[in-house]
Amino acid sequence: MSDLKEICSGLPLDPLPSNPGRDPGVPHAPIRTPNLTAQEERLALRNALRYFPPSVHATLAPEFAKELRQYGHIYMYRFCPTLRMRAYPIDQYPCVTRQAAAIMVMIMNNLDPAVAQFPQELVTYGGNGQVFSNWAQFRLVMHYLSEMSEEQTLVMYSGHPLGLFPSLPSSPRAIITNGMVIPNYSSREQYEKMFALGVTMYGQMTAGSYCYIGPQGIVHGTVLTVLNAGRRYLGTSDLSGRVFVTSGLGGMSGAQAKAAVIAGCIGVIAEVDEAPLRKRHEQGWLMEVTSSLDLCIKRIRETKRSKTPLSLGYHGNIVDLWERLQLEYERTGELLVDLGSDQTSLHNPFNGGYYPVQLSFRQANQLMTTDPDRFKALVQDSLRRHIAAISKLSDAGMFFWDYGNAFLLEAQRAGADVQKPGGGATEFRFPSYVQHIMGDIFSLGFGPFRWVCTSGDPQDLVVTDNIAATVLEEIGVNVTDGVRQQYSDNIRWIREAGKHKMVLNVLVTSCRNFSPIMFIFTTHLDLAPVVISRDHHDVSGTDSPFRETSNVYDGSAFCADMAVQNFVGDAFRGATWVSLHNGGGVGWGEVMNGGFGLLLDGTEEAARRARLMLNWDVSNGVARRCWSGNTNAYETIERTMEDQRQLRVTMPFPVQDENVLERALQG
Repeated sequence: MSDLKEICSGLPLDPLPSNPGRDPGVPHAPIRTPNLTAQEERLALRNALRYFPPSVHATLAPEFAKELRQYGHIYMYRFCPTLRMRAYPIDQYPCVTRQAAAIMVMIMNNLDPAVAQFPQELVTYGGNGQVFSNWAQFRLVMHYLSEMSEEQTLVMYSGHPLGLFPSLPSSPRAIITNGMVIPNYSSREQYEKMFALGVTMYGQMTAGSYCYIGPQGIVHGTVLTVLNAGRRYLGTSDLSGRVFVTSGLGGMSGAQAKAAVIAGCIGVIAEVDEAPLRKRHEQGWLMEVTSSLDLCIKRIRETKRSKTPLSLGYHGNIVDLWERLQLEYERTGELLVDLGSDQTSLHNPFNGGYYPVQLSFRQANQLMTTDPDRFKALVQDSLRRHIAAISKLSDAGMFFWDYGNAFLLEAQRAGADVQKPGGGATEFRFPSYVQHIMGDIFSLGFGPFRWVCTSGDPQDLVVTDNIAATVLEEIGVNVTDGVRQQYSDNIRWIREAGKHKMVLNVLVTSCRNFSPIMFIFTTHLDLAPVVISRDHHDVSGTDSPFRETSNVYDGSAFCADMAVQNFVGDAFRGATWVSLHNGGGVGWGEVMNGGFGLLLDGTEEAARRARLMLNWDVSNGVARRCWSGNTNAYETIERTMEDQRQLRVTMPFPVQDENVLERALQG
């Protein structure tokens, strides 16, 4: 395809493409305020120009300087392709090796306006999760991938393509790091400056590793979370007539509407930005939309009575919705909400991740640029009100959990009453969903893997769904009672997913049983290649003390050995590409993420890589959780060692008599 060849041909310099600037037809990232000195502005401009020969500097320098001062970053809009950005079928990409084409498919999918939050700023999700830092990087990466052989590896430094380096056919085709900043300098303020300088980048969890597939990537995990919240908090698997209130419909949070309906409950999701709300409605992910709190209350009462599943998008601030629900309870004694959470982007609270209730959406966007200190004060006041309303409804019997978006962490920093008496450093008044719901599931070896059918043919997705469900049904017959529910939930998900208008699919399965599914994928030679990855949010890919590892209580929750080992181990066991990120769903400097992508192309070599890499990828995390004292992980790794004789894990001895500790310390 000639257009794909054009974007793979490197930087267009003779002639330079025209510069249309920002496209008014798509949403744009909030203006950044890096507060650069005059010397730092000069350095940022110099850094941007080094992608181009001196012959074009006089043309590009003034517009890059204008972008820097107007938007807080040099995006290089002139070089944004005019080609419709989407994942084209893998065979259409000009390349030497199909592994490179698979990476190209995933990059372009991440920048598809139907997927990306702010496509022209190369932001995929979370308000600041970048695929690249600028459009020159995109074009150079596509060029390198088109020329790459199976004896080369593309090295990526925080969005910057360092280049192609000689390697082995068994090596990853890309090694990606994002935000690897010296720990003492990993602050939000330093990040804004370094991003403006073009020297580092916040890749979120899957944006900067090219693995994001839109909110459908976490529908599965969100469904499981809601179902298991019902079991734990409400004592039932039947959520009909139950109400789940939350917020956020932009990126990952867009999954909540679809997940609520699949789980069978009534989901009411607040969103201040009309653009993503309308987008989810047009995509069929959201059934109804309203900006009226009165209508919200009316529809909640109606659907509770009829027990009809519903996803209702409230165009407004979540604090207003919580305070109205509190008011209804105080007036009538009727508790209209059973389950509650939040998925605003509080890893990025002062630059568009959270909008204070005191301002309109437009006013907030203006104030965060013109008076950042005042904006921060309003955000923190809004968080205190947010917690106050939730707390009163919780006292009345509503069950609330933190969804790992740094909500309770930022509320604590704002001075809200979220402390847990006697709790540890990672514990709050309300539990995180990992602590109460997903953590024990992770320790069983279950975590969200996803696959992408690179042909773009819906029939391939039907075939892979059927393969996965059939294999899980066969394996599920012989599992213990403790894990049978997980197999049942996963099979239900796969069988239901195709009915709900989701373009791509995602799978959760266990460390002992994932490889058989992948092996069967590789033996279906009639399928186009399948790319598998995971959301980093998983058994072993992420060290995140306020999310994925928040239920690790041996003092190691703030250690990041697991994620780094995961990244390194996946690299030499056969991953097609690997990534390591500072930052993720809970924020810059708060988490370390290791991820991968793996191409399954119908060959025995691909099957061998899948078996070796995936068994490591999950067992790494289960072994770490076992060592921290998790009973589920202990039992899971014991069974895994029985199946895999080459696996030998250091097992912990528990302290059986607590008095031994007491006597020793008093001694």
